[in-house]
Amino acid sequence: MDKLSFQNPLFTTYVIAASVMILKAVTMSWLTVVRMMQVRGGFRSPEDIKKTVLNPNPSAEQLAPNEYVDRIRRIQLNDLENLPFFLVSGFLFILTEPSLMLAQWLLYGYVISRLLHFAAYFTARTHDTRATLWTVGSLILIFMCCWTLLVALWQ
Repeated sequence: MDKLSFQNPLFTTYVIAASVMILKAVTMSWLTVVRMMQVRGGFRSPEDIKKTVLNPNPSAEQLAPNEYVDRIRRIQLNDLENLPFFLVSGFLFILTEPSLMLAQWLLYGYVISRLLHFAAYFTARTHDTRATLWTVGSLILIFMCCWTLLVALWQ
């Protein structure tokens, strides 16, 4: 069976986890735009306050930081800091052919930890809560990388 085939349950597990994480990250961009349009503010670039159909009454205040918009930007930045590591380490990990159960626990566990981290950040939970959820995902990444490194070194 080809390792990179949907007939391989390890690869399918990775594809599901990676796709959910990518969709979640892309959704943050859309949510940022929705929030900017709701408050008509939180814009970043000077050209954003030019008069347009979507912004018929521009003002300089629209460039001021807006917590409602910036919270989503921080969530997205956190995703952008973490998601690439997951995509690469998860892919390399499944190439080592771990047991399906281990791969599912780790890959889906990472997804769940990130979704819970999002919920905690979105609802303004404490840093301790967010850090705990981030730590779970980070430990999963470290485990997968160490596993992959050991397999590569023992070949």
